[in-house]
Parts: sequence; C-alpha cells; structure tokens
Amino acid sequence: MLQPPITPPAQADAALKRQGHAVLDAAGLCTALDTTPEALGRWSAFWNRLPPDQHLRDGGRYRRRRHGCFVVQGAQVTPVPHRAHWQPVEYNALHGGIERWFEPIEPALVDDPLWQRLLVMLAERASALRGEQPWYIEAHPFRIDTEGGIGRPTPEGAHRDGVDLVAVILVAREHIKGGETRVFEADGPHGLRFTMTQPWTTLLLDDSRVIHESTPIQPDGAGGHRDTLVITLRAGGFQGP
Repeated sequence: MLQPPITPPAQADAALKRQGHAVLDAAGLCTALDTTPEALGRWSAFWNRLPPDQHLRDGGRYRRRRHGCFVVQGAQVTPVPHRAHWQPVEYNALHGGIERWFEPIEPALVDDPLWQRLLVMLAERASALRGEQPWYIEAHPFRIDTEGGIGRPTPEGAHRDGVDLVAVILVAREHIKGGETRVFEADGPHGLRFTMTQPWTTLLLDDSRVIHESTPIQPDGAGGHRDTLVITLRAGGFQGP
C-alpha cells in the first residue's frame, strides 16, 4: 500500500492552492484542532450506531450513514434544521437528482466543542482558498462494511461533489483489503493514489480542481469495515433541486 503524501498543517493552505489537495496525518489534524488522538477517538462509538443507507441504487447493503448541515461564519457554528442531501446528476450520476433523507447526526456529537472546532478549522481552510465568507457545510459519517463480501466507498466512481472544499477523514479501518484513495486533476493528466491507514488522517480537496474516488474494500477477517467522516463546504448556499 502506498502511503499518503503528508502535508504539515502550516503548509496545507499553500498546498491546496498549488495542487488542489493536501493530506494531514493524525498529528497534523490534532495540531490544527489543538486536541489529542484520544479526544478524537471518543467519537468512534458514534460510528457503531449508524443506520443503513436506504438509497443505494446499486442494490448494495454495505453502507451506513448519517447527515447533518451547518452554517459557519467566523467562529460561529449554526446547525440548520434537518434537510435532505441533494446532488445534481452532473456530479453524481448514480444518486444525483433525488432528495435523500438520512437520519441526523446524534446531538451528542453535534454539541461536542471539538466537533465545532473541526468545522471552524475547515471553514478557515475554505476561506483561505476562496475568501472569507459564510460556509454551508454538510457532514456525512459513513461506515462501509464487508458483510456482503464487497463494500464500495464511492459507488458513483471518480467524481466531484459540486462544492468548494471536501474533507475526507479516516476514522477506522478494520480487517479489510483495498480502499485505495485516488485523486486526479479535473482538467489534466496527473493524479496520485495512496491508502489511508492511520485513523484521523485527513484528505483536503479543492473540489473545483480535482476529482476523487476510493476503491472497493474486501474482507480480511471478520467484521471488516472502513469508517470515514466526509465534510463538504460550499459558498453561497446548500445544493438543492
């Protein structure tokens, strides 16, 4: 497995502007949040309570998730009333064009000050990239499991999300093979691939410049699964029909 190219936290903004992506390791994320791996690790229990995704159009039963929306302006984090997740077909050919309602993120996670620090930190990265403004944030805790043999983190394939900044945070990786991350220039020939194996490794993407995907996972023991937290930030408003 190829290891991710790690970016020091202080260089993340420059890397995003230069190449459209940056990867923080667990220590880098903790530095950016002024926290510890142990504090982040307390979130893991929330992934054990994710309900099944009822909207998979490939007939799979391998994905569990929740969904929450927020507006961040400066240091102020405002949760918004629960709403559907929607993407245009131009960005998601498999699931685009439909309103997908998922169970909300548990209040105990939303109310955690560390959660709010994470959203503010990511909004700061988006503002460094696009200019300071309110950021419309959607958060998706995912679990992809291998109970049926194969799990697909991105069944829609290589894609963009129609936002400004995407953060993909690895929460856990247990008893699986595969799950390689691939990032490609949207308008060029270059790309890279690597596998995130260390919990709290964080991939940051300028969604206007790159497309991304994660390859399927296979079981390598009982209870195989891959847990991630995907957070998207968009200027101007949430996507909707």
